Amino acid sequence: MRRWQGATSGADGNRTVVIAAVIVSTFFVGFGGGVIFPILPNLGVVLGISPFLVGLILSANRFSRLVANAPAGVLVDRVGTRKPFVVGMVVQGVATFGYVVAIVAARPELWFLPDVPEAWFLGSRVVWGVGSAAVFATAYTIASDVSDGSSRGASMGLIRGGVLFGFPSGVVIGGIISEFAGTVSAFVVATVFAALASVIAYATIPETHVDGDEHRSVSVLDVDTSVPALTVGLVNFAVLFAYIGALFATLVLFLEHNDLGVFGFDAQASSGIFMALTVVSAGIFMFLGGYVSDRTESRVPTLLVFLGTTFVGFVLFAMADSIATLAIACLLVGAGQGGTSGPLMALLADLTPDERVGRAVGTNNVLGDIGGGLGPIVSLPLVELVGFQPIYVACAVLPVVAGGILLAGIHRETGQFLPNVSVLEDSSAASSQLSDHAD
Repeated sequence: MRRWQGATSGADGNRTVVIAAVIVSTFFVGFGGGVIFPILPNLGVVLGISPFLVGLILSANRFSRLVANAPAGVLVDRVGTRKPFVVGMVVQGVATFGYVVAIVAARPELWFLPDVPEAWFLGSRVVWGVGSAAVFATAYTIASDVSDGSSRGASMGLIRGGVLFGFPSGVVIGGIISEFAGTVSAFVVATVFAALASVIAYATIPETHVDGDEHRSVSVLDVDTSVPALTVGLVNFAVLFAYIGALFATLVLFLEHNDLGVFGFDAQASSGIFMALTVVSAGIFMFLGGYVSDRTESRVPTLLVFLGTTFVGFVLFAMADSIATLAIACLLVGAGQGGTSGPLMALLADLTPDERVGRAVGTNNVLGDIGGGLGPIVSLPLVELVGFQPIYVACAVLPVVAGGILLAGIHRETGQFLPNVSVLEDSSAASSQLSDHAD
């Protein structure tokens, strides 16, 4: 039984309101995370920043979140979801405003601001990552708290959509705004979105994880290293390394190198449009993947189908030499990434005792951020050395490896390769009883 009373029978309306509030909040604040991606690679030339430093800035939020994810998960299990969620939103809004400062600091009338744009960008990304660690840990925990086995896949897909959909939307809209209205305007719009997200979160998000002023006694060192958390986390690592890490960091350069564009736009704006294809595709399949796993009462087959879809998409990327091929590749990669999202997080919640969900989500986010953070740092320098095709072939192999890890981990935990949801929940209950006896 989930602690949140709204998760009991007859509370579907309350559950819908809570999930909708989380989706809207995470979408708006996620915009600030994505708006920098289509701008900074080209801006790096203007600012005199090396490709390695550009990659480091793009990944800095993931590395700071890497450090903050596990403590954020512990914090959620100790004090609940509402306070960390709202505070995380505010921190991300402040960090997004740092992008504006990075650009305008060079103006003579602002002599009191150091003219070191690379430092402002890097610092903002670091702070943004700390805030997003709190938001991510709480968002998925809320979805787990207010759902059960028959609705968890769809709920996780919707929440995941809000978290990840905001980021690529920022990539798309940021690239277009920067072309028509300038870089500063794009960053100002992102800051406004982040502030709006904070207001929405404060006004609408309830406490779902603890009752009243109750605090759980959870050690800050109690990180979840269970088989389910590590298995799901490694799959998340592979998907995010390929999709957000490598693809999003290199696509603008790929278009520029191959002189590809749409609607007369240059590589920067065109990359945003192609990313929009992955966003639309992912947005559709985030909910659909979770819904199918709920209706079939089995997560693993759905996950394997969409990991295979990701593989095909990246194979097409490696072969792409036209707008049509590139568009199909974007749709397939988006579908694969989106389709794994709901079932993957639902699988983690199915296998995790209620009182440990925050920490399990923290572990998953740690591994996902390692993947997403390494992606730009590894792919951007290697593109200059070996070209784009080998990078995208390597990205195609990753979901295949992830599928093998998924099957091995699930079999070790449940004794089955394709367990249904009831078997997963029985495994979770057994783990909870063992934990209680140990205590």
